[in-house]
Amino acid sequence: MLKAIREAVDFIQKQTSFQPKTGIVLGTGLGGLVDKIDIQHKIDYKEIPHFPLSTVESHTGTLIFGNLKGEPVIAMQGRFHFYEGYDMNQIVFPIRVMKLLGIEQLFVSNAAGGINPDFNKGDLMIFQDHINLFSGNPLIGKNHDELGPRFVDMYQPYEPDWIKKGIQFATEKGFGVQKGVYAGLPGPMLETPAEYKFLSVIGADAVGMSTIPEIIAAKHMELKCFACSIITDICYGEIQPVNIEEIIAVAMKAEPNLTELIAHLIGNLN
Repeated sequence: MLKAIREAVDFIQKQTSFQPKTGIVLGTGLGGLVDKIDIQHKIDYKEIPHFPLSTVESHTGTLIFGNLKGEPVIAMQGRFHFYEGYDMNQIVFPIRVMKLLGIEQLFVSNAAGGINPDFNKGDLMIFQDHINLFSGNPLIGKNHDELGPRFVDMYQPYEPDWIKKGIQFATEKGFGVQKGVYAGLPGPMLETPAEYKFLSVIGADAVGMSTIPEIIAAKHMELKCFACSIITDICYGEIQPVNIEEIIAVAMKAEPNLTELIAHLIGNLN
């Protein structure tokens, strides 16, 4: 695994001398952030050795290097999911590559279903914590000390100061904003009404199919993390049928709010 990571890093460094400090995973609802980046270089995933390729229609596959609010960033335009058939090490491969390229913090977005009855469609939910309900995680197996320790403390997976600043900024802007606990399941099916009730009982405020593997790998490598969901469907009360087109439509409507929030935080890291 380390050999593959290093080969990908070596290839990228031969393509560009740009040195990023912040990594961004442009999941559902954050595609518009690209327009705010002063792009210096792009590399298609298919060109990078050992890099997975996204099979999800709404996810492109490009690494973007540039400056956002004066911060040198590398952005993944398109991410990988367990339900696509990738294993955990493939899912987090780009996060490990970004770490070896020099990033110190990671920002991640996604779409999620709202389980907390105080949540509405289009709200932003800043992660306070998460519950890993995937069948595994990227740290199972041989530990590579070059990446991080065998046992990783997940006491505070998300930076408390960034959570506080994010809530304050979004509130001042009048965005619908919440903070809460995200439950990650493998998908690709949405949950049953009984499963939504179960998730509520164990303390989840929202549910989705991504993000947690990337955060686990990031914390293993001692990266600071921030994550935010767009609540795209309601998963409490009298559950209604939903389809992916509706989910994407809600995410696109709320995208400018999430884009503004992430850009503000990255522009005020110091």
